[in-house]
Amino acid sequence: MKIQILGMGCPKCKKLYETAEQAAKELGLDYEMEKIDDIDRITEMGVMVTPALAIDGEVKLEGRVPTIENLKEILKNHNPYLKNIKCRSI
Repeated sequence: MKIQILGMGCPKCKKLYETAEQAAKELGLDYEMEKIDDIDRITEMGVMVTPALAIDGEVKLEGRVPTIENLKEILKNHNPYLKNIKCRSI
């Protein structure tokens, strides 16, 4: 799974990167993180408001930093094998 964070490096973009990585680790996912800060690439993906999160090239959210629990749900919903797993904070 490739988790992509789209943004120009603002504090919210950095927070989304950290939170997404933490959520993936807590779920025990096999993942790769990618920062995308090239404005042309960001707009090619259809993103108009950053920060944004894409998984395997599919934009899942933009313009906000969700909670870690929300991010876990987004990651689980992208992977059909994880949909029935309950998330809880450690």
